[in-house]
Amino acid sequence: MVRRGRECSVTEALEVVGERWSLLALREIMLGERRFNQIAENTGASRDILAARLRKLVDAGVLEKVQYEAHPPRHEYYPTEAGRALQPILLSLMAWGDKYVHQGEPPTLWRHTCGEVLEPVTVCAHCGDPVDAPGVRAIRLGAVR
Repeated sequence: MVRRGRECSVTEALEVVGERWSLLALREIMLGERRFNQIAENTGASRDILAARLRKLVDAGVLEKVQYEAHPPRHEYYPTEAGRALQPILLSLMAWGDKYVHQGEPPTLWRHTCGEVLEPVTVCAHCGDPVDAPGVRAIRLGAVR
């Protein structure tokens, strides 16, 4: 019998974006980079690994690949709605890394449209209160397969 663990959206999401080079490629695309060479340079990923990760993100509907030159064929990568929905997650992961992993000043800062440096916080869509571990509980769990 093969044990598969609990059915969970986290597991399914990690199948799509839960790999270092995928997340770093998404970071670059969120920063406005669109072309393969620049994404490769800024992530440090090998070309073959990056190509595979970008293909997976396109196949999963996270990115759209748009040809900008025919000879030789060259493409740019744009986030889809699903890709743009990952930005708050990436920003939260970055904030966690700034606080608990990185030593010194954060290497990257984002400015919010209000003019202040962005400090991402996850809040309840219904009441607006911050989400924290003691204040939430599961009301349905996926089955263990």
